[in-house]
This record gives sequence, structure tokens and C-alpha cells, in this order.
Amino acid sequence: MAVETLRGASDVPPAPDAPDAQHSSDAPHAPDAPDAPVLGESTRLLGELLREGLARHGEAAVTMPPDVQPLGVRDAFTADAKLPGDGADTVPVRYYGRHAVVGPLPTPDGTGRRPCARCLERRWQAVRSVALREALELGSGTRAAGPSPYVTPFAAEAVAGVIAARMAGGGPDIGAFPAVHLVDLQTLAVRHYPLVPDPECPGCGQPEPDSDEAAVITLKPAPKLRPDGFRVRDLRDYELPVEPYANPVCGSLGPSVVHDVSSTSTSATIGCFSLRSGPYLRETFWGGHADTFADSVRIGVLEGLERYAGMRPRARYAQVHAALDTLRAEGRAALDPRVCGLYSDAFHRANPRVRPFTPDREIPWVRGWSLRDGHTVLVPEVLTYYHAPGLENRFVQESSNGCASGGALEEAVYFGLMEVVERDAFLLSWYGRAALPEIDPRTSRRPATRQMVDRLEMYGYEARFFDTRITFPVPVVTGVAVRPDGGPGRMCFGAGAGLDPEAALAGALCEIATDAVNLQGRTERDEKRLRAMATDFAKVEALHDHPLAYGIPEMGDHADFLLGAPGSVRPPARSFDELYGDGPGGRPVLPVSDDLREDLLRCVDAVAAAGFDVVVVDQTMPEQRDLGLTTVSVIVPGLLPIDFGWTRQRALGMPRLRTALREAGLRSADLTDADLNPAPHPFP
Repeated sequence: MAVETLRGASDVPPAPDAPDAQHSSDAPHAPDAPDAPVLGESTRLLGELLREGLARHGEAAVTMPPDVQPLGVRDAFTADAKLPGDGADTVPVRYYGRHAVVGPLPTPDGTGRRPCARCLERRWQAVRSVALREALELGSGTRAAGPSPYVTPFAAEAVAGVIAARMAGGGPDIGAFPAVHLVDLQTLAVRHYPLVPDPECPGCGQPEPDSDEAAVITLKPAPKLRPDGFRVRDLRDYELPVEPYANPVCGSLGPSVVHDVSSTSTSATIGCFSLRSGPYLRETFWGGHADTFADSVRIGVLEGLERYAGMRPRARYAQVHAALDTLRAEGRAALDPRVCGLYSDAFHRANPRVRPFTPDREIPWVRGWSLRDGHTVLVPEVLTYYHAPGLENRFVQESSNGCASGGALEEAVYFGLMEVVERDAFLLSWYGRAALPEIDPRTSRRPATRQMVDRLEMYGYEARFFDTRITFPVPVVTGVAVRPDGGPGRMCFGAGAGLDPEAALAGALCEIATDAVNLQGRTERDEKRLRAMATDFAKVEALHDHPLAYGIPEMGDHADFLLGAPGSVRPPARSFDELYGDGPGGRPVLPVSDDLREDLLRCVDAVAAAGFDVVVVDQTMPEQRDLGLTTVSVIVPGLLPIDFGWTRQRALGMPRLRTALREAGLRSADLTDADLNPAPHPFP
């Protein structure tokens, strides 16, 4: 029968790369290393100097003793690490190199602490260099060169002053999260950073049970912020200072956010965090592409939180471990991953470490909700959390496709569904080499759209857009920025989807406008590697390879089905009214209301009418919930999944790829293998 258990129970072995079981019990750790007495002496001395310094500040400053520990000597992600000072009766002081970090301090009522010192240590380690993280997390450990030269009486006095000031009620006002204080032991400069609680912290984390009750999705009225939009709150209404999420001490989304001042189209920002996936660290980038850096930072933080939530379960954990055959025998609703696409036999022969899915194989499941059928459905964990711990369970490598955040549940589900529909339509048109109607962007009613098209032309790119509706009455737009002269940086692609075709085109335009202005330089810098991809598609291995490969001029020939061969006569582009109106040749879209729930329900009904379900998994983390955000993963079983890496293309083996264009009236017969585009998709 299916095994259902709380996380960490003995009858479900922990995954080898899970945060609570990353190492074997005999992995080396710093407390047992030969140089432990060296650090121990520095730790003892700093603690002694701090107690003396605090005593000079008066009785109030010594009510809670300092808990001094070095950083960078033990793996903070190992749950069984023996960490002194886990209680609420000490002041954490951590030191590494020339810096000491004070905090987080106890709560005012003295009853507890969240975030705790373990949160700080985990966040600190997550923003360290690859070299240090490899040493700590893969078992080689670190070794002190000698006693710390920065543990001096005057440095300890400065740290004691910070502690005394905080104990007296002083300190910076940094918003919703408690402060930790970085003291430079050489210059005595003090900086303050907000610390976001770590939902996976073994000291203070509060995971929720993954129950049928918690999985229920109830759609409520969601009045729109503006009649012509699909958001319920303005971007600027969220309390989103960047410091808690991007700072060099404990940023939950990485050490920094970078403003791309070289971009001539959008005010782009980018950040990055790293998550261990078995033996390697995987970088995850996030960012924004708005007209101002302030808005781009806010958009980027929202995207970063969304990706952080979707990579693995942090607030809820899989409690069901069972085979699909077992679940079906018990009469439980479960999503068959074969419907969502699996890798080819050739892939598994070339990658024997990736075990193929079989219905008799036990895997972890999480609970989702069927919007079509109105009941709980079990979903394979790897289909919704795309870097869930346990490499042995990852029979496919999913992406963030379908993950979305919003100021209401309805908003998040709407945008997640739009993303799934968009990617499906893009892949159907690319691999099916569909001839799509071209949209004339100069008929847009949005001045910003027309102006950006003109700017791209000034930078040497023609912006072209195509109506990519295949199965559903939902506008999907493919955008392409093309160099008319066919030179390096030849073309890049983007896509957008939404009930407003103007908004769908604007989404595609934002993507190509951001990428096009840097495409020639990126192509020329990486030309040798990219040209190798043009002759051997197996070398297209990672996400960024797919769009960059089409910077090589000769790769553009694979898009002739869409753009037309150079010098050929183009069919005339059509206006928005012609394509989306009620007139001859138009294909009207679903009506739009003032309530986002009504829009979403119409979309769900349209998807269901085509024979598909809409399954939603709530991925919201506590810090998102505190901001008024909801994050979900939306899955439409049977639609084409987006994959990165030529050998991983599940879409090529799915029946829908061969039948959808015929069913939509865009082909007279099902596609054969010879009809398919032989080149990797260019989706960014």
C-alpha cells in the first residue's frame, strides 16, 4: 500500500541530496578536524573579550551571554550539526575572516526567536563562494591557517557596543524582518541586513502537513486593479525592499542584484542564487525588465521568490511515497507522468543514471487540486518542484513552466495557466513548422508598443509577431527580433499569452527587446561554441544554448517556415482588429470581465472543453504569504512540456505534437517525423 508519513520518519529513507541528509554520518566536519583547537582558542578569546566589554556597558547588557561560533567550519545544511545556543537565552555572534555577525536577537518577549541562529548560518552559507560551499557541503572541510588575527580587544569592544545598543532597545528600522549586524573587525564599520527566516531551518522552521484539506483550491471573487489588466494589486503596493532578499551576508535570493546599465532597451536587473542538486551547485537567475530600475528590481524579487518556491518544497513536504499502480489499486486520483511526457529510450541509454519512470516504481507525490473535476489529485513531486531533493527520483528535469505568483490565488493560477498554454503553442508551431498569421505591431493601440518596435529598428532589428493560437481561444503571440542583413546575432525569440492580445504581444516584445540589444556581442564572444551547436544539435545542452544558437546566421534558416526565406514575398501582416475581431477571417477571443476569477474560469472551461484538466499545486512559502503573495504550479497534463537540451525534448515523442495542428485546422493530416522541424526550439 502507499506509504504516507511525516518528513524525516524512519520508514522513508531521506534522499542523498536533501537538505536534511546531504552527507553520510562519517563525512568530515570542522569540529572534528585537527585544527579545531586553533579556532577554539579564537572563539574562546572572542567570547571572553565580549563578556568583559559587555560588563563595561552595565547590567542590562549582560542579561544574555554572547554565543560565539565560527562560520565556514561546518555544513550549516546538515540537520544533525550540534549547534550551541539554539535557545532564546543567548545573543548569537558568528565570525569569519575579518567580519563578525551579531544576531538575530531574541524576540522582545523573550519567548523564542524566528529567524534563529541556524537561519543565519544557512543563509550565510548559501551566498558564499563555490569553493567554500564545495568544501563544506561535499565533505572535504575547511582548515584554519591559524588563530584569527582580527580577534582583538578593540574589535571585541566594537561588537560589544553593538550588542549593548541592541539590548538597550536601539537599532535600525529595517522593516518586517529582524536585523543582523555585520561588524568589520578591521575598520569597525557596521552594516545592518534583514534576515528572512529559512522555512527549511531545522531549528525554527514550521512545515505544514501536505493534506487533502490544505490542497483544496477555492476560487473567490478577485476584482481587477484596472479593467484592462489582469492584476489585483499594483507592483508598488507590495512591501518589497530588496535588502532582505539580496545582500552579501544573508540574502535569501543571493548576494546582490545587478543593474544592467548596458541595456539600451529596458532597465534590466539580474540576481542569482545557488542551490545544491546532488554533487553540483545549480545557479538560478532572476530579474526584471521594466522601464525603470526600481520597477525591475521589484519584479525581479517577485520572480526570484517564485523560483525559490518552485524548486523544491519548503513549507510542505511530500508525505506519500508510492507506485502509481499502488495508488490506482487503492482508488486514489493520481496524475500519470507518462501523460506529461517522458524522455526517449535513447536518452536513458546515454544517461543510465537517470532511471526511467515505471508505474510500479515508488516515487514521492504531493497533493494538487483539479480545477476541472473539483477534487484532490496526487502529483509526482518532480513534475511540480523542479529541483526536488533526491536525484534518484528525478526521472525528468522539469522547469519553472507553469509556476506563477500573484496578489491573489486567482491571479497566480491565471498567469500560471497562461504560461503553460504559451509554451505548448510555441512548441507546436516550432516543431510543427506551422505557417502563422503575422500581426502588424503598428496597429497596436499602445504607444509604448509602437515606440519599442521603432527603437529595435534603430538598433538594427526588425520586430515581427505571429498569432500562435493553436488549440485554445487564448491569444498567444510569438515575437522575433531579426537582423535584416542576416549578420551575427541574427535573431531571437520570445512569447506572450493572455486574454488581451495587446498584452500578449507586449510580453513577447519585452523578451525580444531585452535580448536583441546584446545578442550580437554575446554571439561573437561565444561564436566557436555556438557554431559547434549549429552542426551538432547534441551540443545544445542548457537553457541559454537554445536562444543563443540562433545568433549564428545559418541557424536562422530553420525559422524560414515562420519568417519566410530571405528575399521571398511576405504575406501582408494583419491588424489586431482583423485577427482578433468578429470580421471575416478573425478568430474572436474569450470575453474579459472586471473580475479575474471569471476570466480564469472561462479559460479553465476552454481547456476542459478541449479534453484537458488544469491541476494546481500551492507552492507558497511563509515569507510570500506574509507579503500577500500566492505562488502556484499549474499543470495541464497532455500539453507539450518545455525542455532544455536537445536530447531531453519530451515534446518530440508526444502524440499531441503530431495531431494538434490537424485538430486545429492548420494541417490536413497528422504530422509525420519527416514533417517535424529538425532543429532545437529557440525559446529563451
